[in-house]
Amino acid sequence: MYTPLELQFMEIKEQHKDAVLCVECGYKYRFFGEDAEIAARELNICCHPDHNFMTASIPSYRLFVHVRRLVVKGYKVGVVKQTETAALKAVGENKSNLFTRRLTALYTKSTLIGEDILLNVVNPVILLNLDGDSADVEDLTDDLPCNYLMCICEQSEDEGSSKGRHKPGVQLALVAVQPNTGDVVFDCFQDCPSRSELESRILCLQPAEILLPTNLSENTEKLLSSVTASSLRDDRIRVERMDDIHFEFSHAFQSVSEFYAMLDIIQLSRLPSLEKPVVCCLAAVIKYLSEFNLEKVLSLNRFSDKSLCMSINGTTLKNLEILRNQTTGSTRASLLWVLDHTRSPFGRRLLKKWVTQPLIKAREVNARLDAISEILSSESIVLAKTQKLLFKLPDLERGICSIYHKKCSTREFFLLVSSLSCIETTFRALVPAAESQLHSSLLRNILLELPQLLAPVQHYLKILNEKAARVGDKTGLFADLTDFPIIQQRKEEIWDVLSQLQEHCSEIRLILKKPSFNYATVSGLEFLIEVKNSLLPMIPKNWVKVSSTKALCRFHTPFIAEQHKRLLQLREQLVLDCSVEWLNLLDQFGEHYHAIRKATSHLATIDCIFSLAAVAKQGGYCRPIVLEEERQLVIRTGRHPVIDILLAEQEQYVPNNTDLHGDGQRVMVITGPNMGGKSSYIRQVALITIMAQIGSYVPAEEAVIGIVDSIYTRMGASDNIYEGRSTFMEELTEAAAIIKKATSRSLVILDELGRGTSTHDGIAIAYATLEHFIKDVKSLTLFVTHYPPLCELERLYPENVRNYHMAFLLNEEEDEQKDEGKGKL
Repeated sequence: MYTPLELQFMEIKEQHKDAVLCVECGYKYRFFGEDAEIAARELNICCHPDHNFMTASIPSYRLFVHVRRLVVKGYKVGVVKQTETAALKAVGENKSNLFTRRLTALYTKSTLIGEDILLNVVNPVILLNLDGDSADVEDLTDDLPCNYLMCICEQSEDEGSSKGRHKPGVQLALVAVQPNTGDVVFDCFQDCPSRSELESRILCLQPAEILLPTNLSENTEKLLSSVTASSLRDDRIRVERMDDIHFEFSHAFQSVSEFYAMLDIIQLSRLPSLEKPVVCCLAAVIKYLSEFNLEKVLSLNRFSDKSLCMSINGTTLKNLEILRNQTTGSTRASLLWVLDHTRSPFGRRLLKKWVTQPLIKAREVNARLDAISEILSSESIVLAKTQKLLFKLPDLERGICSIYHKKCSTREFFLLVSSLSCIETTFRALVPAAESQLHSSLLRNILLELPQLLAPVQHYLKILNEKAARVGDKTGLFADLTDFPIIQQRKEEIWDVLSQLQEHCSEIRLILKKPSFNYATVSGLEFLIEVKNSLLPMIPKNWVKVSSTKALCRFHTPFIAEQHKRLLQLREQLVLDCSVEWLNLLDQFGEHYHAIRKATSHLATIDCIFSLAAVAKQGGYCRPIVLEEERQLVIRTGRHPVIDILLAEQEQYVPNNTDLHGDGQRVMVITGPNMGGKSSYIRQVALITIMAQIGSYVPAEEAVIGIVDSIYTRMGASDNIYEGRSTFMEELTEAAAIIKKATSRSLVILDELGRGTSTHDGIAIAYATLEHFIKDVKSLTLFVTHYPPLCELERLYPENVRNYHMAFLLNEEEDEQKDEGKGKL
């Protein structure tokens, strides 16, 4: 026989079978059945049988600490709350039945957003804006990764095939959403059997959760299994499967059209131009996010437009250690680590995008370089105040998105609005100085536009009561009730009851013959009449005894009991009314979401520019000359940006020159001893090129960089047993992909191609490949080899090929310390 609570749980669980449910029961939250066993195992709490189910419980004030722990472990967690209050239930039609409950929130790794989650665990808005407390910012932002939800869909050349295997030329699409920042991107691309393009995008976006159809091709499944099996800090990517019907185009197009018809007409007009697989992904994401009430954030931006940014695939990201080093997998000793001097979390996220998507328009690159140069040379008060302001900013991007989803706390809202108001006031005051002192068009446009974008926030700051907002008191949140007549009426009704109770106090004084009598409040019970036991005979019989001690008794008169009951009902109704008005206020603020988000994007850009300026201030950095039409890389005394920092001062990195021209010497064949520095040199050339096209100064005395549309690398010797590929196969697969995609404007780096097989076969492969790049592709190429026959290509193509040898110096220390080698071309 099931209890009413168990029946209620079973009804909700039937609708959400894949979620771990936390059910509110008074002052605690309970888990039932398998959910209780999961909670006991993952949260290290007690689980015990109760009636028909195993059960476990946690205190209500610790709910979201435990929710987050379960989510990080990869579970979908649902919170079931009571939808009735005690006082209103007592006078309602449901007064003799069980409390009504419903699922009020769902959380997964990518949808972990809301006032309770952030406020109780780690809220960047709150923590970074408390009085002078900005400690552990690095640790904080490390704990708040970019939680992308990525949906992947594929369309084979043979759509009629019912088998899992598809032809090699598969078309893949993805839509990636970050609900807590509002970042939405999509892409559609052809991919090879190794799915290298898909891997590149997963490595760039680093999703927390991947949404997939039930059936995918074998190659795609292999890659996704490999990616999701690997983990960082034991935090694996969560995988969610949806029925294939949601990815069927006709069904998808209809659902997406209906969604944008209600939300955004502009986005609806873009729908016919989207590729079919993108529409299928978008429909699945809309369906999935609707469960969490987060679907409003879906406005689209293309992820990698080849006309706007350099192409850097996943292999290159790993080989050049752009985002993480290959030794420990951490950010330290990566290119991002060298460049990251940002002061805000949203600035740090934008810099990561810049690093993975360098520009290919010289005008845009030079705009950033002009801004950096002005920061380095100018003593303008505008720049000084702007940089100072960046130190104190909370995570505005997450905060405004939390408001847009109507899931922020009053405290967070006030701090965000006050921060935005401060920014608006500061930059409005700086407008005259910015117009007269700044010469960089990028900085001028941003600083002049910011006050206009943030103008609406002043209104919201004026209507808020700071004290109530900071403590989360929604009943006292609004300083001026003129625009909130319902709240004003409810407060007047409460005041009327309180006045009647005070008038009744005078009558009680006469009965007790105590002119100084006042009501007492004990353990939350109000309007108590305390009477000593010796005076009990004079108490009217209709008074209701509430509690007693050895010395006295406490009573309510019938009038007090009735009015107190009404007062509790009015107070609970006031809380409900204030909650409704609070949500309406968030709705109104949400109307300015896009303008404020654009302002936040401007602030992130400024933060990144100041970060790159900090890099430029280091010794031995120069401003590169970036040319759009010329195909050349000319670097004088260039240094590896990461090794240059990691080496101690007494171990200076030996600089080297690079001289490549598309119409002249465009291929360097590099030989030399092992551990001589060949790999460091070729990585150095690639990293300097990337830094230049990001818009950063570079570690060299002089650099002239012709715009490169892509960088391809084939380095190292490693197999991929999980996907059934040997070292040799892995090597040739990567080389084949480069041969297929490289253009005359690409930078190609091949390190010891052919090492995975026998010497003669290796020489043949390396020779044929290099000659193909010389004659046909005509890209700028760095080719490292130990095969002497390849040096003959200099004789065959004297105008295009030059041989280089990596020499070294050996310092023998008298104390027999470790030998030290330094390479020099």
